[in-house]
Amino acid sequence: MFNFLRQKKLSSKKNNVSDIPSVVPSASITIPAIQTLSDQIRTSLPDGMVLPEALDKLFIWMHAEGLTWENNGSVGGALVPFGTPNLSSAPDIEFSAEGSENLKYWFGQESDEIKNRLYVFCQTGGEGSMGAFWLDNDGSQKIVHLGSGSGSTMVCVLADTALDFLRLLAVGYEEICWGGFDAPLSGESPVNTKFRTWVETTFSTHIPKLGNEIVTETAELGDEDKSDDTFLYWVTRMNAH
Repeated sequence: MFNFLRQKKLSSKKNNVSDIPSVVPSASITIPAIQTLSDQIRTSLPDGMVLPEALDKLFIWMHAEGLTWENNGSVGGALVPFGTPNLSSAPDIEFSAEGSENLKYWFGQESDEIKNRLYVFCQTGGEGSMGAFWLDNDGSQKIVHLGSGSGSTMVCVLADTALDFLRLLAVGYEEICWGGFDAPLSGESPVNTKFRTWVETTFSTHIPKLGNEIVTETAELGDEDKSDDTFLYWVTRMNAH
């Protein structure tokens, strides 16, 4: 938007009045900067949650690699270029600042407890499963999984830390929404070596051969009577409301 300052100069002589408008631009067009994925997540997190440093670094790396995009003001990203035909090289996962707005459809209800304790930041499978931050009963922030119900039914804690979550992704499973972390990778599924190397070197860590080194239990809906998973217990309580 342009703002103009209009000045009028008037002659002091009665018979020699001169109205000379002078237009002087006082400001130039300001184009708002597009927020980064980290910015959008940070500004929309509920109180008590933080964007873990490991995920912040991931989003910066993804941007540098050309793996993020902007659509109508919303920023998203993935671990492989959009349109890559062989998604088994990644895994297939997309990140965004989705938040809690659509959780009312998953739970069939809205509540302040759900909004304050659960925040979706990624899609873990093509059938609609989600990864989210969750505040447990002690206020500790964990990364959890919500199966879509129409495909995956896995509802469990995926990782206690964001770094462990990245290590899980770097193992190389096609989609983490199906669990099966005690099984080796298929020989036909190449590993995203660029991402894997970035995780190893950036955080001075190692990538396990199997995901069950990180996810000790892949609880599913219906396992309430035989599972020790704290997130599944909480989801069951929310579903009972």
